[in-house]
Amino acid sequence: MARSLQELLDDPVIPPAVRQELAADFARVASMLDKLQRDELHVAVFGRVSAGKSALGNALLGRQAFEVGVLHGTTTEAEPARLDEAASGGLVLIDTPGINELGGEAREALAVDVAQVSDLVVYVADGDLTRDELDALRALSATQRPVLLALNKADRYAPAEREELLAHLRSRTAGMVRPEDVIAVCALPAPLRVMTASSLESTVPQPPDVDALRTRLLDIARRDGKALNAINAGLFAGRLVDQVGQRIAASRRELASRVIRQYCLAKGVAVALNPIPVADLLAAAGLDAAMVVQLSRVYGMPLTRAESGRLVATVSAQLIALMGAIWGMQLAASALKGLSGGLSVVVTGAAQGALAWYATVLIGRAAERYLVAGKSWGEHGPKRAVAEVVAGLDRDSILREAREEILRRLRRDPALP
Repeated sequence: MARSLQELLDDPVIPPAVRQELAADFARVASMLDKLQRDELHVAVFGRVSAGKSALGNALLGRQAFEVGVLHGTTTEAEPARLDEAASGGLVLIDTPGINELGGEAREALAVDVAQVSDLVVYVADGDLTRDELDALRALSATQRPVLLALNKADRYAPAEREELLAHLRSRTAGMVRPEDVIAVCALPAPLRVMTASSLESTVPQPPDVDALRTRLLDIARRDGKALNAINAGLFAGRLVDQVGQRIAASRRELASRVIRQYCLAKGVAVALNPIPVADLLAAAGLDAAMVVQLSRVYGMPLTRAESGRLVATVSAQLIALMGAIWGMQLAASALKGLSGGLSVVVTGAAQGALAWYATVLIGRAAERYLVAGKSWGEHGPKRAVAEVVAGLDRDSILREAREEILRRLRRDPALP
């Protein structure tokens, strides 16, 4: 697992722009790699506002590591601290904001994020679970990491009531939390009221009652810590790989769109301006081949000029079969330009240039599909692939944009009649 994470961090194929965009996630992978090497287990302390998450973390640690306040929303960002009692590097507790704080959507998102990258979660409740708490518990359970349910403030209940509530919680969380992982705790017990010899009442602070939860956490760390660590790192790395792939694909699509547009413009204007019959079509084919070569580099599937020419010929043959009437119109316009000695450029140029533009879009998108599939048309061959590309494009809007752009450029040329 450590090698896989290191390979992900060092992968030279990942563009710098993607690394910058996902910098926080790559930093998290680096942190996970360090955590694997230190044999640490990260535990998110999660739950509703004022359920006592920070107090429970402090009780487990035996020191005031996390801020505790009487106001809702005291915890506003994730705060890690080491659990000193853990062996082999130990447990690291991560205190999180309350999930139901009013107006705290960003904090809730942070809490969920911390829980998703922790190896296990201690879900803190102080009574029966509300619908929102159950929904959050289901979401955590779906992240494929163990969840322990800590019933905090257990000293508020008589022994029989506490056992009844624990049984009820085990029933409601069946399938999400193992029965043995529903544990009663008391992070900040109410002080004990006593009468002094002078008949005056006083209070005596009581120690936290978290031994059962601490023991369970340490048992899990010793027995399953490395496996949980590796599983969580693998899950997060897998999500990051998917994100990287999506970002790279999006970046390539954006760059490919710019390349295709550049060649659409060059080809459309060249076809519109060239008064020599058929020569404009031959020049256009050369531009298409050059475009496909550039697209192949964008997608990391380099093609030679000969290969790109064959690819253009394949796509063009399918386009002719699908849209023979359009190509007939283009040939007719080319002939008209020759008969008129080039004087019909403004009349016919924009129309023919727009068709050339549209053809370039089709060829570019079809070539994209071929390259994304690893230089393959798929099991149904080029005919189906090209037909699906044609069906997926808005011809009228492409032609309209092309005509407007070409006419704008033609009208700028003082040499045109």
